[in-house]
Amino acid sequence: MRPRGGSGPGPVWAQRVRQLQRGLRTKEERIVVLETENAALHLKLAEYQGLAGRSTNEVLQLYSAHGQQQKLQRSSVVTHLHEAIKRLKQDMKSLRSFALELSKDFQRQCKAYLYQALTAVQEIQLQNEAMQMFQIKAFDLEQSLQEVTERYEKEKQKRRVLHNSLVELRGNIRVHCRIRPSLPFDNADEHSVSQDRQRNFSEKVAYALDDETVLVKCSRPGHTSVNKTFQFERVYSAFESQDTVFADVAPLLTSLLDGYNVCIMAYGQTGSGKTYTMLGPQLEENFAFALEDESELGIIPRATQEVFRLISEKPPGSYWVEVSVVEVYNNEIFDLLAKDSCGKVFGVKRDVVTTREGKSNVPLLTYETVENASEFLHLVIKGLQLRVRHPTLVHAHSSRSHLVVTLTITTVVSGDSFGTSWEDEQISQRLNKEFSCTYPQKPRENRSTSSSRASSPAQLEATEKPKQVRTRLQLVDLAGSECVGMSGVTGAALRETSFINRSLSALADVLGAIAEQRSHVPYRNSKLTHLLQDSVGGDAKLLVMLCISPDQKYLTESLQSLGFGTRARQVQRGQIKKKNLPVQSKAK
Repeated sequence: MRPRGGSGPGPVWAQRVRQLQRGLRTKEERIVVLETENAALHLKLAEYQGLAGRSTNEVLQLYSAHGQQQKLQRSSVVTHLHEAIKRLKQDMKSLRSFALELSKDFQRQCKAYLYQALTAVQEIQLQNEAMQMFQIKAFDLEQSLQEVTERYEKEKQKRRVLHNSLVELRGNIRVHCRIRPSLPFDNADEHSVSQDRQRNFSEKVAYALDDETVLVKCSRPGHTSVNKTFQFERVYSAFESQDTVFADVAPLLTSLLDGYNVCIMAYGQTGSGKTYTMLGPQLEENFAFALEDESELGIIPRATQEVFRLISEKPPGSYWVEVSVVEVYNNEIFDLLAKDSCGKVFGVKRDVVTTREGKSNVPLLTYETVENASEFLHLVIKGLQLRVRHPTLVHAHSSRSHLVVTLTITTVVSGDSFGTSWEDEQISQRLNKEFSCTYPQKPRENRSTSSSRASSPAQLEATEKPKQVRTRLQLVDLAGSECVGMSGVTGAALRETSFINRSLSALADVLGAIAEQRSHVPYRNSKLTHLLQDSVGGDAKLLVMLCISPDQKYLTESLQSLGFGTRARQVQRGQIKKKNLPVQSKAK
């Protein structure tokens, strides 16, 4: 019988041997007792024999009978003892054989365990060697991947630089796309919707495939899912910060001081993050900037800080900055910095006209001179307090007007500081010839070579007179396009939605006309397009920041915004020109 147990057979059999040894000692003690009794009986027998000589025959007979009886008793006891000893010897023999078998079995198990341990050690050694080989291969692959990644990033930067150069030559509109994260109000109005439909509404369908591609999963009940991709100059995922967004916008601001007009506008549906991208988070009670965390500031405050930083690097007194804030509400232009006789700011209706030079202008528009970014933000906050807002089912603080913040920089220059030199003109003409065969451009103003050469440094030295050159930075936060059924607006808000959608449609019509190079561009179909005529029509470097929502619920509006951005990206307006002619100063 083999004992069970995970700790080995030794202790169990040792205990069994001890039990048998205790039984043996008990039997031996019993034998000693019996032998002692036997000796006592022999003494009694001798005594009886002594008495037998003096007793009568009756006593002898009795003694004889008694002796016979004692013999019979002794013989039976001895027999029992012999049988007990025989059984003990048999038990000892079986115990000895069992102990030998147990010892052999223990040795066999020890050998088996030792073999298993040696096998496991060998396997571990082989695994360690294989692991070291894999680690070496993984390290080599990581180095190769790092090298390929670095080469890819360098090539991508080169491609981006070449693409930007091509965009400059063609006058294309830069289009960036930002996908906002899902927000709590996305599910706020879905309590009455079935659970399956609510799950479909909250499903994310718009993704940043990479930093230049948007992937949209289009699916309808009963139809197979179709993936659509859209290419832009830059695509921001829901996790990218305001710092990352502005880092791609900042290079345009350098062009502002180099003599180019710049326009940055945010386009998208209501609640897609346009105002957050342009302004940053705002306090609901007074629409002021939440300046506790500067990392959350939007493009407008950051752009102003960057402009004044660039100005601080220039000679003192060579620049001054003016700011105007207007809103286009229900196809009417309102001056948000106009003041009454008591100095209180209130919105005054203005009109937009076209000058003799074909430029748009807003007569009597208020321009406030600012000397730093803080003064600028103070004025913008005043204007924001007058901006029309109205809650909808899509967004609790929906902007109901287009906001246009214009930063006008007047530069005092002398001679050829801002003029285009003859060499620059030749380089520009050569680059235009290189791309003209592939990318046809719209007709440009007639500028003869003699007029270019007339601005050469040799001839300007004789007439070096200070002049003023104005460049403009327009920062536009467009009102969001809306689906009336989704926003749930009625009454006055419904009328606002109608004007908003019509003005955005007019903006799309203008871009379409420019893209098709029509002879007539319908700028005057809307006050918004009339106001932005110079920026959209090719007088400024234009960047459109598309803002879209990622959820299935807003799929139609997101596709509309992406389609607008795709069409805008295809517009070729010709190479943007520097502002190198003096302008008359505007009266405040």
